[in-house]
Amino acid sequence: MNTPQQVAADTQPATNNGKRQRMTVLLVIVILIAAIAYGLYYFLIARFHEDTDDAYVNGNVVQITPQVTGTVIAVNADNTQTVKAGDPIVVLDPADARVALQQSEANLGQTVRQVRGLFANDDQYLAQVAVRQSDLSRAQDDLRRRLTVAGTGAVSQEDISHARDAVKSAEAALDAAQQQLAANRALTANTTIAGHPDVQAAAAKVRDAYLANARNTLPAPVTGYVAQRSVQVGQRVSPGTPLMGVVPLNGVWIDANFKEVQLKHIRIGQPVELTADAYGSSVVFHGKVVGFSAGTGSAFSLLPAQNATGNWIKVVQRLPVRIAIDPQELEQHPLRIGLSMQVDVNIKGDSGSELASAKNTVYQTSVFENYGDEADAEIARIIAENAGNAATNGAAQKVAAHAAKTGSKVM
Repeated sequence: MNTPQQVAADTQPATNNGKRQRMTVLLVIVILIAAIAYGLYYFLIARFHEDTDDAYVNGNVVQITPQVTGTVIAVNADNTQTVKAGDPIVVLDPADARVALQQSEANLGQTVRQVRGLFANDDQYLAQVAVRQSDLSRAQDDLRRRLTVAGTGAVSQEDISHARDAVKSAEAALDAAQQQLAANRALTANTTIAGHPDVQAAAAKVRDAYLANARNTLPAPVTGYVAQRSVQVGQRVSPGTPLMGVVPLNGVWIDANFKEVQLKHIRIGQPVELTADAYGSSVVFHGKVVGFSAGTGSAFSLLPAQNATGNWIKVVQRLPVRIAIDPQELEQHPLRIGLSMQVDVNIKGDSGSELASAKNTVYQTSVFENYGDEADAEIARIIAENAGNAATNGAAQKVAAHAAKTGSKVM
């Protein structure tokens, strides 16, 4: 006969087995639910996303380099400071360039006065033509009178011969004066003082000297932050020497290095969500894919991998994908070049294009445009001061009018 202690001992294992079975069933149910949830998440969400943490902020580093040789006398910006487009950030000693500019300006003024004299000579040679024509008319009249009374014996044949010689001499003098007028007109025809070739050549030298003088001041081509400053006051620099860089942080982008197996469905124009390690997951940037690199990082490295070797080992390559960020978000949360980023590309819409339709980006600056305008204004001032009140084409018009009035032959 079993005692109460034996009955309790027999029922205890049965109870434990029932709990173990219930826990096993519950665990299996939980695993199935998790698997179903993950499957739904993958097929509805995850399979439409490609992400990577191999992504970094990149941007333009605008190098400040001189265009002329000179000695640095001022540096107006340092690393971490901001500059605006057009601000003079490096100044070179302008003494030599200023002297060359003054010489070219003086040469231009002298050339203008010489050309002005050429136009004035038209009137002088025109007057000489009129004088010679008057002499010729008088000599012809003298010869005509002598020939009229030659039959009466009032004049000798010697006087008639002298009169004929006087006509020939007057004709030669008139022809010489006309040739001088024609030679001078060849230097002034169809032009003005400002448009004369000699003046244009001198003006070109002024423009060159003006630009050389203006280039002693190096402006910031873009608005941005100063970086990599290496220039020092007193340093002798030559054209092309890197002095510092200006980084426009409002135009940075992201280079996300995706594995080659992730690129199948990534297309230009797809939306992207990004987070920066500098701000954490609480700040989410939004952007879009704007282009793909023409080659992998290893292909463009200093020492490209030589895969045609006996010890070749396949390595999954990564291709840089450029991602543009919303400018307003960049303004609120600035990013610096080189910062790490987390990138998540939504590839649900993969009907976009790849390399062939990538939109080209244009970079330009207008800080150097005024140099030419200022040089032209200076040239116009010098010409106006030295040209006086003389009409630039008035002499030629006077010559033509006088020739038409007198009927003389003007070469």
